[in-house]
Amino acid sequence: MSQEIINIEPKAVWENFYQLTQVPRPSKHEEKIQEFMMKFGKSLGLVTEKDVVGNVVIRKPATPGMENRKGIVLQGHLDMVPQKNSDTKHDFEKDPIDAWIDGEWVKARGTTLGADNGMGVAAAMAVLASKTLVHGPIEALFTAEEETGMAGAFGLKGGWLAGEILLNMDSEDEGELYVGCAGGVNANIEFEYDEMIVPKGYSSYKLLVKGLKGGHSGLDINLGRGNANKLLVRFLKHATREMDARLAEINGGGMRNAIPREAYAVVVVPTEAVTEFLAAVSKFESVYKAELKITEPNLSFTVEECAKPKSLIDERVQDDLIDAVYACPNGTIRLSDSMPGLVETSTNLATVKSENGVISVKCLLRSSVDSAKDDLCEQVESVFSLAGGMVRFDGGYPGWKPDMDSAILKQMKQIYENKFGRVPEVKAIHAGLECGILAANYPHWDMISFGPTMRFPHSPDEKVNIPTVQKFWDFLVETLKNAPVK
Repeated sequence: MSQEIINIEPKAVWENFYQLTQVPRPSKHEEKIQEFMMKFGKSLGLVTEKDVVGNVVIRKPATPGMENRKGIVLQGHLDMVPQKNSDTKHDFEKDPIDAWIDGEWVKARGTTLGADNGMGVAAAMAVLASKTLVHGPIEALFTAEEETGMAGAFGLKGGWLAGEILLNMDSEDEGELYVGCAGGVNANIEFEYDEMIVPKGYSSYKLLVKGLKGGHSGLDINLGRGNANKLLVRFLKHATREMDARLAEINGGGMRNAIPREAYAVVVVPTEAVTEFLAAVSKFESVYKAELKITEPNLSFTVEECAKPKSLIDERVQDDLIDAVYACPNGTIRLSDSMPGLVETSTNLATVKSENGVISVKCLLRSSVDSAKDDLCEQVESVFSLAGGMVRFDGGYPGWKPDMDSAILKQMKQIYENKFGRVPEVKAIHAGLECGILAANYPHWDMISFGPTMRFPHSPDEKVNIPTVQKFWDFLVETLKNAPVK
């Protein structure tokens, strides 16, 4: 039962996180969690406001004697990525998350946990509710739609917040302080197709790629994991060319910032080619397993007979789509020259879906170098436009350029060393954080991102490490206590 997590220390954080698991909050469906946060702030007698895009701000005055400290903005996002295993029955707009304790980790049963960014939000709530913590002026900023385009950050108006320091609590390795992030942009591609009659003499099958780890398309893009869309289309290219298979339906991936874990296609195959077709599925599964045996030990590629589809995608669009998806850049494109091991540029071929005469393909392109991001856009546009697709880019957001002379960085490094006996690592992250966008309207903010240790965000394997939550909380408390003087 998820309620067991309320007994974990620090209880002030975990009790709030439990409450968050009980409120549905998939991205773009955040009315319930926004209402919850409004009630939470007002129940504490604190000034609580919501703007037109759904951001919530709760303001807490300084504790006595701390009025001369710089104001601190504690920032996290309210929404979560709604991903589940195919055999899990869960409605993210209605059902609570079933969290449970597995040794030193908290996980969810068959779904994403929402620790991204629920842990940061829960910590901010604990600060707001505390009667004993020592701190200067606090503004807790809870943003909307971070996971589906950062609409809350984009819509935040300048002048609404008075703080001078932003503590973003949305990174995922305890003991690391993040001072920069990649920018990103969405690629939206559409193919229009004619629906064709299924010819006689064909048998119908459903192909399914599943069992992949998926994960965060920024944090995990360098781990060599399989992309379900790419694996499925790789086989479809072979089957359509060699066995005259025809595509009726395709559906792969879930969200633009999650590496696709599952994909399926409905195809028809000439009856005389069925034996060859089934043998090819088995052969490709063996190939995939051999290629990805380390990174994807649970991969499966299966086929089963299914009902005859109502129609087929016309052959020209079918072939163009398959060629374009096959050729589309995917994964790590380039590593950073200045920060060894950090991905500079990447793309995630996130979703492919056919419905009502339109096939939609979505990719998320990231880079910490604006010119490299622009170049990647041109590559993706070239691939799909040559295939007849209509390409549109939106949701672009800037990166966050590191400031190694940051005053709050120097102070937090010293606080961490004094408290835990080691110097924290200072890093940039390939994922998109809201800091770069928020800085557009608040250029004076001194910003740091930090958090407890999480693994496999944006997938049903998401988990948060319990001991690091305590360290994260202790570090936050000490940082607030030692906030700089104005």
